Amino acid sequence: MSQLCITVIGRTADDIRRERVAAEADADLVELRLDAMARPDAAAALHGRTKPAIVTCRPVREGGLFDGPEEARLRVLDEAHAAGAEFIDVEGDAVAAPVMRARGGRGTVVSRHVFDATPPDAAAMLDDLRRRGGEVAKLAVMSERIGDLRILLDAARGDGSSILIGMGGAGAATRILAARFGSRWTYAGKQVAPGQLPASRLLEEFRFHRIRPDAAVYGVLGRPVVNSLSPAMHNAGFAALGLNAVYVPFETRDLDGLRAFAAEVGLRGVSVTIPFKQDVVPLVDEITPAAQAAAAVNTIAIRDGAWFGSNTDADGFLEPLRRRRIDLRGLRVLLLGAGGAARGVGLALAREGAQVAIAARRADAAAAVARDVGAAVAAWPAEDAWDLLVNATPVGSRALPGTPYDGAFAGRLVYDLVYDPAPTELMARAARAGIETIGGLAMLVAQAERQFEIWTGQRPPAGLFAEAAASAISTRI
Repeated sequence: MSQLCITVIGRTADDIRRERVAAEADADLVELRLDAMARPDAAAALHGRTKPAIVTCRPVREGGLFDGPEEARLRVLDEAHAAGAEFIDVEGDAVAAPVMRARGGRGTVVSRHVFDATPPDAAAMLDDLRRRGGEVAKLAVMSERIGDLRILLDAARGDGSSILIGMGGAGAATRILAARFGSRWTYAGKQVAPGQLPASRLLEEFRFHRIRPDAAVYGVLGRPVVNSLSPAMHNAGFAALGLNAVYVPFETRDLDGLRAFAAEVGLRGVSVTIPFKQDVVPLVDEITPAAQAAAAVNTIAIRDGAWFGSNTDADGFLEPLRRRRIDLRGLRVLLLGAGGAARGVGLALAREGAQVAIAARRADAAAAVARDVGAAVAAWPAEDAWDLLVNATPVGSRALPGTPYDGAFAGRLVYDLVYDPAPTELMARAARAGIETIGGLAMLVAQAERQFEIWTGQRPPAGLFAEAAASAISTRI
C-alpha cells in the first residue's frame, strides 16, 4: 500500500507551518517546498511537525521556484539535515551534494523531472536514479497518452525504493494507482506540480487508503476527463457495496496500446466518452445491437480478456424524460450534434416515435447520422421549429464555453447533455424564455447506474450516484 504525501508551500515560515499543520491531519508524510519561501528556512519549516517530512528546495531547472546560486540551495538542504528532516529531496544532477554524503544515502530522495514527454527509456532512467545511492528514486515525466502510462507501468519496481509519476492530466492514474506503479508514496496538494490532485479528492473521491493492491480497476477514457464526475459516482458505489475496486480517469490523446495496457494494469471496465466513443468500436470483441446501431460504444466490460462493448446513452437519456412522463410520440425534436452521443440519442428518440431533425456544423456528418437513425437533416445554424431541443455537442462545457444554439426559444423543453457547468448558457437562456430544462447530470447519473450494473451485476443504492455527483460538483466550484 502506498502512502499519501501532501505537498505544502508558503512564502514565509508562518505560511508553510500553517499549511503543514492542516496537511498533517490527512497525510502519512508531508513535503515542504522550501523553494517557494522568500527566504528558505528549513529549521523553521520543520519545527513542531507531527508527521515525517520531506524537505525539497527545487531549482528552476527541475521545474521549481529557487533561482539563486546552487551553493545557497545546497546549504538549505544541509540545514534540513541538521534539523533532522526525515527525507531530503536531492536532484539527480546534485547527488554529490554534501547532504548525500552526510546521510549515507538514507532518508534521501533522488529525483528527476522531465517536462516535455514520457521518455521511452523511463525504466532505464529510473534504474539510473536508483543507482545514485539514495533511499528512494523518484522519476516524474509529462504524460499525454495511454502509451505513456504503459511505459511507466513497465518501469515500475515493487520493492518500495522508487516513485513514478506521470505529470499532467493523462498521468492522474499514476497518482491514484500509486501501488500499481510501484510508488512508495504519491503526492497530492494544491497543484504545485502539473496534474497534482488535491488531497481531499484523493481521499474522498478515490478513497485512496482503501485501494488494495489487488483491486479491480475501472475508469473513464476520453479527453479531457480528469475532472469527470464519473469517479465520484462509481467509487461511491464500490464503497457502498464493499467491492474491492477503484475507478480512475484515463486521459489520452489516442488509443494506441490500450488493450495491452488494460491487460497489464488489470482493467475490468471502461466508460468511454468524447472523443473516443466511435474509435473504440474496432477494439471490442463483441458489441450489443444498440451500440452497433449507434456505431458508438460508451461502456466496455472486460471478462477473461474479452472486450464487450455496449451503449448506455439511450437509456440514460430517456430516463429523465420518463420520470417527467413526457410522451415522445410525434414530438418534434431538434438534435444538435453528429457524434457518438447524438447518434445514440437520435436512435432512442426515433425508437420512441419522435420526429427527429439533426443539425451539425458538418453537413455531411449530420446527413450520415440522420440516415442511420431515420431522421431529417436541419440546416446549421439550427432554426427549425421544435418541441424538444437537445444539445449533444460539447459546446457549453467549461472546456468549450458558449452556446450551440442561437435560434428562437419557442418550444416546450431544452435538454442539454453538458453537465458542467450547471446550468449551461443554453439552459439559462431557455429558462429565461420560460422553457423547461433538463441538464446533462440527470443523464450522466442514469447511464452511469446502468454501467455499474453491467460491470458488477448490482445496482448502486438509489440516489447514491446523484448525491455523489452533486457533492463533487460543489467541491470543485
